[in-house]
Amino acid sequence: MDNQMFFKNKIDTDESHWIPLADLMTGLMMIFMLIAILYISKINQVASDYKDVKNNLGKTLCNEFSKDLGEWHAECDPQALVIRFNSPDVLFDTGKSELKPKFIDILNDFFPRYNNIIYSDKFKDSIEEIRIEGHTSSKWGQGVSAENAYFANMQLSQARTQTVLQHVLTMPEVNHRLWLQKHLTANGLSSSHPILNKDGSENTAASQRVEIRIKTNADKRLNEMLKVTQ
Repeated sequence: MDNQMFFKNKIDTDESHWIPLADLMTGLMMIFMLIAILYISKINQVASDYKDVKNNLGKTLCNEFSKDLGEWHAECDPQALVIRFNSPDVLFDTGKSELKPKFIDILNDFFPRYNNIIYSDKFKDSIEEIRIEGHTSSKWGQGVSAENAYFANMQLSQARTQTVLQHVLTMPEVNHRLWLQKHLTANGLSSSHPILNKDGSENTAASQRVEIRIKTNADKRLNEMLKVTQ
């Protein structure tokens, strides 16, 4: 009888310890699940905010310049956040990096308005970089190999973007220069991104262009959140 009571008391004691431990584990699992749900919700919110900002910024830019694009020989891509200046005859002389008078007039009209949009309270905190991109065709002088033509065009495209950057940063009408200096970059890309005809051949004239492209900081914010979860 005593042995039976002993084992019964031992079982009751073991169960009395087991039940609180099980409750603790269940509680911890619920906490971890709640944290995971909160992080997933936050990541989804960042992605949604990025999509909204990108769509609104693209529409705002394209609407602002819609009446000017034809005269400027330019186009606006709201999804890529790109303003593209297409006519090489307007931009630079062949093989030169000095701005042509017509392109100076265009930039003088375009950039102060552009800057007012991107620096607005609605958009500036979502912008990581404004890239001035210079593109050339793959052509160069006769007797130059394709590889040497690429390197020569790289130097040319970089010089052109630096000329554009210097011009817009020194315009009297442009404000917020310190902010622009932290976000505006010049990127010569040579012939690495040519415009192609329908048959796959290079469109030499269309490939010679200047693009001003916005990169948002959504990827950076998402990566920071992912590091926290790890």
